[in-house]
Amino acid sequence: MRAFADLLERLAFTPQRNGKITHLKRFFAQTPDPARGLALAALTGDLGLRTVTSSLLRGLVTERIDGELFALSYDFVGDLAETIALIWPAATTSQDLALPDLVEELRRTQKSELPALIAARLDSMPSSERYAYLKLATGGLRVGVSARLARVALAQYGDLPLTEVEEIWHGLTPPYANLFAWAEGGEKPASAALAPFRPVMLSTATDARALETLHPGDFAAEWKWDGIRVQAVCDQGTRRLYSRTGEDISQAFPDLLDVLDFDGVIDGELLVRRGEDVAPFGDLQKRLGRKSVSAKLRDSHPAALRAYDLLLWQGEDLRAQPFDTRRAALEAAIASLRAPRIDISPLLHFENWQDLADLRADPPGAVIEGVMLKRRDSPYLAGRIKGPWFKWKRDPMIIDAVLLYAQRGHGKRSGFYSDFTFGVWDEAGHLVPVGKAYFGFTDEELKALDRFVRNNTTETFGPVRAVRPTKVVEVAFEGLNRSPRHKSGVAMRFPRISRIRDDKPAAEADHLQTLLDMLP
Repeated sequence: MRAFADLLERLAFTPQRNGKITHLKRFFAQTPDPARGLALAALTGDLGLRTVTSSLLRGLVTERIDGELFALSYDFVGDLAETIALIWPAATTSQDLALPDLVEELRRTQKSELPALIAARLDSMPSSERYAYLKLATGGLRVGVSARLARVALAQYGDLPLTEVEEIWHGLTPPYANLFAWAEGGEKPASAALAPFRPVMLSTATDARALETLHPGDFAAEWKWDGIRVQAVCDQGTRRLYSRTGEDISQAFPDLLDVLDFDGVIDGELLVRRGEDVAPFGDLQKRLGRKSVSAKLRDSHPAALRAYDLLLWQGEDLRAQPFDTRRAALEAAIASLRAPRIDISPLLHFENWQDLADLRADPPGAVIEGVMLKRRDSPYLAGRIKGPWFKWKRDPMIIDAVLLYAQRGHGKRSGFYSDFTFGVWDEAGHLVPVGKAYFGFTDEELKALDRFVRNNTTETFGPVRAVRPTKVVEVAFEGLNRSPRHKSGVAMRFPRISRIRDDKPAAEADHLQTLLDMLP
């Protein structure tokens, strides 16, 4: 357990991607089976433990610590596991409990017996191991490592092709002894899963200046839809829907699974429809992350797939074929399906880059984020390769807003106020909240905003502070929807603080009507 605790601490305090990979590779090399495989499963979210709730942990800690002291400590630290690990009474004895043993007892212990078990384990651990144990038990590691990054580290550790690791991943189970054996020179494990995930091809951002160096005739163009990238797979009757990172999201979209009646792999965009139109992203968001979906929600927010590439079809792997060949096969495939929930993303006609710029500036729907460009001769290559595919997004919407509230962040940001709520002026001259952002600023700007919050707090509400409404920030966002759940009546898509406007007084911030005028 000490090695796992040390790994989490190093990952939490290492912001660089390559640094995290180095820590993971070292851990894989120094840790025996099955502990390293269980650690990998914890990082990828595949461990499958019964989730320990925050309410259970709060109940445990308030049996040992004064409730007010704990609340104040949690407010300061900002992370529940870290607060409990630090404030829990010091262990009278300490032993290095094996990670596999801890995982097994969490897995088999009945829910009613969990509080006593967790308390006993916390009593026997130093603070760093308590932190790791609580992260393991809750399933929320928050150390800045995605499931894909963990797989990247494993592939680099064994000098394995990442595409092959990802294609067999869903057929493997923790603690991945056969996977580590392959990484250390053994046989490649055979995937036991039907309908596996195939790593997707990603685009790079471009702009008008960069496009001038390219020939428009070499590229096909289509709209960039405001949904989420998915891979629809049907293999011998097994149907799955994956996100672009390989997460199986099938259970949230059974209505779409029902129409995946083919033998192949389609790359496309998951959308929600309103009649013949594409609904705003907020409608899709209501279905994401659900373990089950009611019939009412399926009827009111029907899922659909807008296809734009074909990887495999009826036993033939098309990935090595040029885009134009795959596109022709895709058009024939979608036509043969005759499934109303599956259509094809249309290609755009343009003679030169100015034609495309005009289309990008005036798309036929507010849910369109921009245009995609794909080299006509490009094969389907996994990963983000610069050159074959480009995304040319619409310019973001921008407003000037006033900071109203701030909350502490998590993980490496737990010592800073980094989650900011901002507002604009309504008709009555009051500031009304319109959004929340926690990125877009530099580390230095974060420190400056944190100082402002601490020096200008007017009220506290648990972990949230209200501040004097004097700080103006420029907020950029990708889209805007109507929202009856918000007092302002609007909800922003991907808001971020793009600039701190110390040159502008709060009275000159934007008004709510400015946002209302932006609504589609």
